[in-house]
Amino acid sequence: MISVHHLDSGPALGELSGFRREFHRCLTRRADGLFELAVAVLCADGPVRTLVGLSLAPEHRRGHGGLYDAVNNGRIDSERLRDALAGLPLSRAADGRLVLAVDVSPWLRPDGNTCPDRSFCHTYGRGRNEHRMIPGRPYSFVAALETGGTSWTALLDAVRLPPGADVAAVTVTQLRAVVGRLIAAGQWKQGDPEILVVLDAGYDAPRIAYLLADLPVQVLGRMRSDRVLLRPAPTPVRNPSRGRRPKHGSEFVFGDPATWGAEDVTTRTDTRLYGTATAQAWNRLHPRMTRRAAWIDHDGPLPLIEGTVIRLTVQHLPSGGVNKPVWLWCSDTDAGPAEVDRYWQMFLRRFDIEHTFRLLKQTLGWTKPRLRSPEAADRWTWLILAAHTQLRLARPLVADLRHPWERPVEPDRLTPARVRRGFRNLHTKIARPAAAPKSTRPGPGRPPGSRNRVTAQRFDVGLLLATGQAYTRPTHYKKGTKPRRTS
Repeated sequence: MISVHHLDSGPALGELSGFRREFHRCLTRRADGLFELAVAVLCADGPVRTLVGLSLAPEHRRGHGGLYDAVNNGRIDSERLRDALAGLPLSRAADGRLVLAVDVSPWLRPDGNTCPDRSFCHTYGRGRNEHRMIPGRPYSFVAALETGGTSWTALLDAVRLPPGADVAAVTVTQLRAVVGRLIAAGQWKQGDPEILVVLDAGYDAPRIAYLLADLPVQVLGRMRSDRVLLRPAPTPVRNPSRGRRPKHGSEFVFGDPATWGAEDVTTRTDTRLYGTATAQAWNRLHPRMTRRAAWIDHDGPLPLIEGTVIRLTVQHLPSGGVNKPVWLWCSDTDAGPAEVDRYWQMFLRRFDIEHTFRLLKQTLGWTKPRLRSPEAADRWTWLILAAHTQLRLARPLVADLRHPWERPVEPDRLTPARVRRGFRNLHTKIARPAAAPKSTRPGPGRPPGSRNRVTAQRFDVGLLLATGQAYTRPTHYKKGTKPRRTS
């Protein structure tokens, strides 16, 4: 039974139906098959385990042969679908700004020897500080974050990273396109607060901020604890001595408190999960640029990319793990107390995208199909994004079909998995643009007793994303040695 929790449920139903119609228009080949496949993902009982198992859902009116034909031979106008996602209502921070999170999630295929364009993907092992490189296809996602404790995000874009890709360059191109679509859709107007882009430690935040300097965005990223930044150059005296004017000031070593000096901002906030959170901020710090790696082909003098460094410490962790400080870098050069608190709180909201990845993989079955071609993997990825968007739009429309051992929650606090349980009841009330299947006869298939004599081509695993080189096992430091300093 559908439970409408708000009296004004008509606009929500119309919005969900409108997106489904627009999504169907984005499917330019095998449209009905692809659309019903996305519906089966939303209405199937339990988590999606296999791709062919979706053909057993009552909402999927076609056979399993048509299912595979739609994934392998269908076509999706991804640009039009991106525009549709950017035009939907998005949550904003307390000051009215949009907050975007960017992260890479791998689709691991260690057994896909016949799959081209695989890369070595960085994954975490079960043990502490255990990292592994497993072949797969990494995807870069951009999502709009919400405020407060929630596991909801609004997925806006997904791009498959080819082997040896420069992650920072791909991220900049992706963010530039997403921000342009948001501006075109009226999500940001002149005079609004700048869009905040939140990154994890795997991204070069200063470089991305420099490449996006012409857009109305601020970049907030996490930094490693062994970094070394520099202060601005001191003011020259009236009669300077011979020699070139200094370009950098003194060092700010993250691991050496003696080099920090007096902080510009200090705030303390009482939180429910972490106890007292203390944030220390130092303004106008920049990394030392050298003509190597990403800056080797830079024209002209190397830039000085200044920003604010925030050191966040908490009283305790909810999981009881090792309590280490978190170092953040923001492109805002003169952050005050209110800005510092907003930055570290929005960085903690970045981990909501990890809940989205877990939902895509464990519930919606994003990484379950063993698809061979990269194009088929991209189509399936966009179907999963469209399914997740429909769950987000159906939040105020479904009933809470909780299990007996689950606690009841408020209608606006339902998780994506609990919204999915009630989507089948909602499916009869919203637009269903897919046409009924035509009656056909199955093909003759392969003659009985014959074998498939076409041998599939094998492909080697591609290069690493960060370095663009072949993968080699890392050389481990001896126990007790000091890690290197990076600037």
